[in-house]
Amino acid sequence: MPNVVLGVSGSVSAYRAADLARDLMRNGANVRVCLTDSAQRFVSPLLFETLTDNPCLSSVFEEPIPGRMAHLDWAREADLLIIAPATANTINRIANGIADDMLSTLALAYEGPALIAPATNPAMYLHPTVQQSLAILKARGYAVVDPIEGDVAAGEFGLGKLALNADILTDSLAILSRSQRLQGKKVLITSGPTQEPIDSVRFLSNSSSGKMGAALAQAALWMGAKVTVVTGPVDIEYPRNALVIPVRSATEMLEAARSACDGVDWIVGAAAVSDYRPENPADTKIRRSNEPIEVRLIPNPDIIAELAKTGAKTVGFAAEPSLDLSAAIAKMDRKGLHAIVHNDISNSAIGFRSNENRLTLIQKTGESVTSEQTSKLQCALWLWDQLTTEG
Repeated sequence: MPNVVLGVSGSVSAYRAADLARDLMRNGANVRVCLTDSAQRFVSPLLFETLTDNPCLSSVFEEPIPGRMAHLDWAREADLLIIAPATANTINRIANGIADDMLSTLALAYEGPALIAPATNPAMYLHPTVQQSLAILKARGYAVVDPIEGDVAAGEFGLGKLALNADILTDSLAILSRSQRLQGKKVLITSGPTQEPIDSVRFLSNSSSGKMGAALAQAALWMGAKVTVVTGPVDIEYPRNALVIPVRSATEMLEAARSACDGVDWIVGAAAVSDYRPENPADTKIRRSNEPIEVRLIPNPDIIAELAKTGAKTVGFAAEPSLDLSAAIAKMDRKGLHAIVHNDISNSAIGFRSNENRLTLIQKTGESVTSEQTSKLQCALWLWDQLTTEG
């Protein structure tokens, strides 16, 4: 039975949260409800406690189980956090990490998939600050069920009315279903750049940030997988619940990945591995002179091709300077991959170090499908959806 935390903020549509809680329960969820202070002006904790047969939280100092911090327990036990209705104030506070009541504190402690359904006055919904906050939440993996046009408070009409409960329920159940797709599976992800030493201070590398690998790891965790990330040097943090193995060079990455392959079901090669390395790196710093120097390069091991031999479903990435898929298809066939992801790095909006991406997944059959341009985390969720749907 999945555990759902339903956060309710102070909108006139707060009464509809009771029906949403009931619908979630009818679909097999254990529902716990958390109310903001403003929400209690419209609905009462007693209503939800009676409905769900669970305590209803409102004050940040509440402890239904004495000695236990409820916001941490609820956050760690939840499979899904839903905030519906979400007022402009709640949206802005959660997006900016403000934890000044039970709901925002719980949201800050929560590390799983989340859904938010705005319900505001039309002018407030379209305010740049609210739109920016929603964009931040989407980038963090929140599913946003957009409001609809309709009658809102104070006799006004416009875009800001809480979405239909049926739509919120459908998206919530889809997220809960997704959380089981990699349940019990082991996933290995290579990520970031490699650095190939020229001397003791210089190296060959590239601009990979590791952001896509981190997003793939987070998405796989949300879908129930046990995740290991073998990463080159990056300046980002990987998900707390992933096992992270730092390496530097391509040979180190291959060795670490091979060691982590035992029992792995999926391997995703998102690392931007240097194709070549200096044959004879200097042990110390090469001093400047007026004479030219030559650095002889030799091929690095083909990491993803070697990992594909393990029998795990192996997915490669092809960073290409155009939309032409032919090189990616040839790479997939040559390396014996289950599938390959084409990544157009000529577009600076989705290239190295950017926060967004657009992916094209190519199957062994030659069929391809392309995501929308969106955050790397949303792209990662899309990609895992595609991979696990096709089996």
